[in-house]
Amino acid sequence: MPHINAAAALQISMLLFALPAQYFISQWYGMDSADRIPATERLIIASWSTSTRFYLSLDAWADRLKLWLSKARYGVTLLILHFRNWYFGENKTKSGDNEAKPHSYLAESTQVHSPKPEYIKFRVGQVIIHRRYGYSGVIVGWDVKANTPEKQLQPRYPPVKQDLKDTPHYRILINKANGFGKSTAYVPEEEITVIMGFEVVYHPDMETYFSGYDGSKYIMQPWLKKLYPHD
Repeated sequence: MPHINAAAALQISMLLFALPAQYFISQWYGMDSADRIPATERLIIASWSTSTRFYLSLDAWADRLKLWLSKARYGVTLLILHFRNWYFGENKTKSGDNEAKPHSYLAESTQVHSPKPEYIKFRVGQVIIHRRYGYSGVIVGWDVKANTPEKQLQPRYPPVKQDLKDTPHYRILINKANGFGKSTAYVPEEEITVIMGFEVVYHPDMETYFSGYDGSKYIMQPWLKKLYPHD
């Protein structure tokens, strides 16, 4: 949807009022004095109705505000990603270590995930349900294996499940409608399953990651699609 500034809005308003005004003038001169007053009243009422619908309606301004906030949040996300890439790129150049990588955990790395291994079962944008805890959510990232500081991995997986550390892990935006408490999760592949069919996910960051729903999964924003080109 194109952005409309104040000047453009004024021009559109003038165009909206020009045609009915021209029509009214042509009709007004062909009327007798008794008909001119009701005709004038009708034009004023119609003009006022149009103005209130477009400029004095709380719903119309709420829609404009939602659109602006969505664009602002999207812009801030891109700015943060560009800054992180620039910052870590500068550090690599100064240190001379071509193998250095930013310490990004929990599937938040800004590195492009390509090629995608065949054993990564799920895709970014798919709606899932947690098999043990029952909450639903949407996938916003994945790692080929657990990418978490070791001190966090040890208590998470008991000795009998240490092998899960080497399996694919997914970052999830948890559906607020579940009332689960946490807003995100980082889970191994074996603990989630995809929900077939439409499942609405309510989360304050949805518009940052996704632009809509295509009937099978959420559509990634361009910046996210660049990180996961094969999903």
